[in-house]
This record gives sequence, structure tokens and C-alpha cells, in this order.
Amino acid sequence: MSDQTKSPALEAETTSRIAPSFDKGLVHTIAAESAMSFIDGERGVLEYVGISIDELARGSTFEECVFLLWNKRLPTASELEIFQERIRDEYDLPDPMWEMIRHIPKYATPMSALRTLGSALGMFDPEADFSSPEHAERKAIHLLARAPAIVAGFDRHRKGLPFLRPDPRMSIVRSFLYMLKGEKPGKLTSHALDVVFILHAEHGLNASTFASMVTISTLSDMYSALATAIGTLKGPLHGGANMGVLKMLQDIGSIDRVEPYILDKLQRKEKVMGFGHRVYKAHDPRATYLREFAHDLAEETGNMDLYELTVKIEEVMEREVGHRGIHPNVDFYSAITFISLGIEVDFFTPIFAMSRIAGWAGHCIEQLSDNKLMRPRARYTGPHNVPYVPLDQR
Repeated sequence: MSDQTKSPALEAETTSRIAPSFDKGLVHTIAAESAMSFIDGERGVLEYVGISIDELARGSTFEECVFLLWNKRLPTASELEIFQERIRDEYDLPDPMWEMIRHIPKYATPMSALRTLGSALGMFDPEADFSSPEHAERKAIHLLARAPAIVAGFDRHRKGLPFLRPDPRMSIVRSFLYMLKGEKPGKLTSHALDVVFILHAEHGLNASTFASMVTISTLSDMYSALATAIGTLKGPLHGGANMGVLKMLQDIGSIDRVEPYILDKLQRKEKVMGFGHRVYKAHDPRATYLREFAHDLAEETGNMDLYELTVKIEEVMEREVGHRGIHPNVDFYSAITFISLGIEVDFFTPIFAMSRIAGWAGHCIEQLSDNKLMRPRARYTGPHNVPYVPLDQR
């Protein structure tokens, strides 16, 4: 394109003191600062406020991790107790929300129900549009506490079962399992899901987190921001990968079919679900702990055949593509964990969402504390100086 055909806007862009650079997918762009989590993809490190994810998975609880992420420090015993009470006081849905669940089509997906009903919660909050960080945290607690009732309530609705109200004497995870299954969960089941919640609570500026921050940067409300995040997570390239792992396990079926199945996938240059990560080139640190935990859980629940299938898949993939930095990610072993817990496949992503509310809300609160409207630019690739042709001449 000659200088004579450049548009004024393009000329201004070219001569700008700070010329924008093109970064497709924003892979190399730092768009925000955060003190919540640190990721080193080359070394396989994930920390929440400086504490390794392995230590937290082994010794913490989900509620304690939420406090850590939002307050940038671990709570004292009394602080944790008060924080847990604040969450448990908000477990139950407004009565009209239970009625709304009854009117959702039973063929809808749980993620669609969570997205729509999570947004609807804002209509029952008279302070929904207050945008201070303090109000944002209160609304974040509403969503964190009530999402399990929405997800479990929808599941019971689609199965024709009566609703079970949340139990404020239980943790978030235990209350969710009680509402879902209709019985008090055992310690192993509760602990397993609590670990999954911890591992999924936060993970930097991923697609859904960034989407929520774009929304909150307009000074929209927290309900809208988290509805944006849920809608983004719903996409199979982001939140649905563990469902793909389960389908792969079902397609393979037996140990003897692993090698030909994986080699055929690689030869066709098709993605093997549960392997590789946009950030991690070393082993995903969340998968490292979950592999060990999934083994114990599968052994306890009689799912060792599926666990051995996953181990064999990992062996073949490590041999074939491990040298290229393609290793199991958290979705690979979370799938077998959910199966062992008796969680239905379309609930994998909603569970991811319920735990990730912690990270989404934390980043939104950070954004509001020093807000600047998110407004990236696009590189124009179309023509210039095109004459308009009147309709009767086309």
C-alpha cells in the first residue's frame, strides 16, 4: 500500500509515540498486575500468594484458600471462622430463585443454568450496582455461596427430584454434595472434592478471568462480570477439556488399545485431550498432586481400571511428545477424580466454575481498586479509500 492510499487513522497510528504491537491471542501481553497467583510455566510452578499449590492441596481447605486469595494472607483461626460464617449465611437462594429453576428446560446444560441463574441473582440484590471493592467482595460471597445451590438444584430439577436446601453446618463442598446426592457425604469424598476446588480456585489471567475483568473494568456489577466469566469458561477450549478426557477414555476402552489410539491421533496431528497447556511447558503442578490423589481415590472406589488406563496414556504421550513440553494438565487427572466421585460428565465444568469464582472475584476486586477501562486495539486488515456505490448502481 503506497503512502498516498494510507487513511488518516492509519497515518496517526503509524506516527504514534507508543506504537501498538500485534499479539494474536494476547499470548505475550501483560494486561494487569496481581498479587494472587504466580505461574512459572517453564518450571511447572503455581503459587497462591507465594504458597505452593502442593502445600495448599495437602494442608488447606477451599474456604481458607479463598480468604488467602482475597486478603493476600492466611487467616487466623478466628478470622477463618468468621469468614466461613459469612459464606454459610449466604448459602440459600431467595425463594423466587428456586421457582426460576423449576422453569428452566430440563434439556438445558448445567453451565447454561449456572450462567443464567448466577446473573439473575443480581436482580435480588438492591446494591448490585454499587461498585466499590467492599461491595464487590460482598457480592462475590453471594455468588460463591449460592452457586452450589443453583447447580445442585438444577440437577435435581432435571431428574424430577425435590430440592434440598443447603446445610449451613457444612462446608461449601459438603453442602453441595449433600444437595446433589441427597445424603451426607463421607470424609474421603468431601476431601477429594475440596482438593479439586483448591486446585481450580485460581490460575492467573486465563480467558474467563480476563473476560470478567473486561466487564468489571466498565464499572458494571459483579454479577455481570462473573456471568461473563461463566460464559467464557463454557467454551470447550477452556473449561470443557476434562469432559473430552472422559470421552477419550470411553473411546479407548482397554489398555491394549491405548498405544494404537494415541499414535493414530498424533499421526493425524489431532489434539490428545488432557495434554499440553497454554502456559505450562513443564508438568502442570496441579496435575502432579492430583495424579497421586486420583490413585488413592480410584483404589477406594473401585475405579483402578480407569486409573491404569490414564497411566498408560501418560506413558505413551511422555515417550512420544514429552520432549516437546507436552505433559498432562490438571484436566487429565481431574476427569478420573470426578468419575471416582460419581460426578456426571456435564457437571465437570460447573464444578470448575464454582471453585474458580474465587479467582474471578479476586481479580475483579483487584481491578476495582485501581481501575482502568480495558480497551485493546485491533489491527485493521481491510481496504482503504473504497468509494460508496449507490444501491441502484450495484
